[in-house]
Amino acid sequence: MRAIVLLSLLSTVFCIAPLTAQETQAEPSRDFLRFIRNHAENLRAQDQPPKTREAWDQRQEDLRHQLAIAWGEFPTTKCELAAQSFGEMQRDGYRVERLMFQTLPGVWMTANAYVPEREGKVPAVLCVHGHWQGAKQDPVVQQRCMGLVKLGFFVLAVDAFGAGERGQGKALGEYHGEMTAAALLPVGLPLAGLQVYENVRAIDYLCERPEVDPKRIGVTGASGGGNQAMYAGAWDERLRAVVPVCSVGNYRAYLGAACCMCEVVPGALRFTEEGDILGLAATRGLMVISATRDAPQFSVAESQRSVARAQEIARLSGTPALVRHTIIESSHDYNRIMREAMYGWMTLHLKGEGDGSPIPEPDLQPEDPEKLRCFPGDSRADDFMTIPRFAALEARRLLSLRAAPKDISNWRVEKQRQREVLENKVLGGNPPSEPLQVRDLESGNSSRKRFQFVSERGITLQAELEPANAPVSRLAVVLNLDGTDTPETNDLAGRLVQAGWRVLRPELRATGRLAVPRDKIGQAPDHNSAEWSLWIGRPLLGQWVWDVRRSLDALRELHDELPQEIAIIGIGPAGVPALCAAAIDERFTHTATIDTLATFVTEETYRGQRLGILAPGIVRDIGDICHVAALISPRPVVVAGGVLGNGEPFTLTELERLYAPARKTFALEGAETSLRLVAREDAIKSIAP
Repeated sequence: MRAIVLLSLLSTVFCIAPLTAQETQAEPSRDFLRFIRNHAENLRAQDQPPKTREAWDQRQEDLRHQLAIAWGEFPTTKCELAAQSFGEMQRDGYRVERLMFQTLPGVWMTANAYVPEREGKVPAVLCVHGHWQGAKQDPVVQQRCMGLVKLGFFVLAVDAFGAGERGQGKALGEYHGEMTAAALLPVGLPLAGLQVYENVRAIDYLCERPEVDPKRIGVTGASGGGNQAMYAGAWDERLRAVVPVCSVGNYRAYLGAACCMCEVVPGALRFTEEGDILGLAATRGLMVISATRDAPQFSVAESQRSVARAQEIARLSGTPALVRHTIIESSHDYNRIMREAMYGWMTLHLKGEGDGSPIPEPDLQPEDPEKLRCFPGDSRADDFMTIPRFAALEARRLLSLRAAPKDISNWRVEKQRQREVLENKVLGGNPPSEPLQVRDLESGNSSRKRFQFVSERGITLQAELEPANAPVSRLAVVLNLDGTDTPETNDLAGRLVQAGWRVLRPELRATGRLAVPRDKIGQAPDHNSAEWSLWIGRPLLGQWVWDVRRSLDALRELHDELPQEIAIIGIGPAGVPALCAAAIDERFTHTATIDTLATFVTEETYRGQRLGILAPGIVRDIGDICHVAALISPRPVVVAGGVLGNGEPFTLTELERLYAPARKTFALEGAETSLRLVAREDAIKSIAP
């Protein structure tokens, strides 16, 4: 029952309903989804199927290159698998081994091998589990493994990173998505890419087994496991049969639905659609299994679009029979009928037997999940590598490689280079400038002036200025991702006004009044909007920075000019876009953060943060939070308090340690006192003396 609940959570419950005509006219909270969908359509508007085999050969070379970048590049040298055995169970006609092997240094993949009692080398199938509660141990996953081994296949069932026996805790049932998987984004290694690489290592393991014929290996999985099967089949040409189940649709269908972080390929819509991914496996025995009552993103209609593209590619090679679309009356599942279809396909393409028709499955009795575990109960070592630990280790490695600037000349050149990388690579670049169309609005509050402006095509925002009629001599831009009218924002704005500042509160897309309905999943309040943004290659962080900068443009249009003194202040997670905006835009003369994330490095799941601030590769390409702050030097920066990834506060001593690299760059510019680290309670007097 718990597995069914988890599947429903990931594939059905959090789907965002299509826009109705009334909502299109009346609900500003739906504007963001409409914007994302339109942006995606524009990105893929020129898609055309390849006309010749030569054209496809060039296309797939480019596609593999782009996928490698999106996934964070794979190691050029593989570590030893160093497989370890934890015992085996003898069953009728086969045995089940409990084992694990090393995929990356210090990263261990737990697995079960189902080994048939057969002479000579046999074909093998890699079974990836998807979002079933028990991962490789789950009865639904066990059934396909048992069915295959009874047909004479060597079967390897593996736990994906963060799931099954590889969660942060030691019990089964942990979910590896949302803010757990998000820890991988700053280091530029999204979970989707890590899963591809780990499944490549699982194939390496299969090729080392003496029982396995390395020229006859297939892969299958359902739901998130179907995505893994598709990507592994696309990437690793050793796979001769690929069967993704209840997982194929198209990327644009994800826009408007919730999906796991393990399914998101950052920026994919900038260079491809799912049909071409399938096309990479179209000449090696590809069967896509779809259910008639699946979630919209995996629906028959959406999957047909992608399968049709793969079939066109297969025809270019003269092998149309190598792609088959099997549609089954069912909900989201990997049920017996689906398994029987898969058995027939694997038997044809890995054994050369039959015509690919379904093969009946005998009655199967799954094992007690605890018997399949490498680490039953809580016996796993306390220092076992988890997703956040791996992400933290990689972040520290990347940060250790950053060289301090040699001198002021060197730093100024490097600072300009990093600003360009931040703006154009990490934040996704800027959209074409549209007319601002600034318009005054009724504020309902005589002390505030409210106006509206176009940030970019499809995104219209509002901002409030207070006091309403005072001269704009000193301006403070206050950001809060919870909205412009929260108690904390009101308190800060009031104190700034008393200190002689005029306060601008700009809306940021997909926040506050404009928040996407049902956007929150787990610890991520902006889960869906952040994921959709990743698909189009424009992280929410970059979009928020653009909105802030456009709010200044709109204010300048209202008043003909801007004041010489402009502060930007971010509360909580909004401190990250505040720092990024100031790093890029020198109109901001002062910057401050209040209780903002102090470091991207965390060995625990992020809590109290936003998925949208975790731009892919920011640690790899720019550095930690302090390195973003360093790009603002020599302009003043106040850091009032700070928190760990898990939400716990830092002491001032710890903040000084974290900000030491920034302190050095400020000192290099003769502005060491311009970087001030203060307690949270001293924020106002430090920001607005």
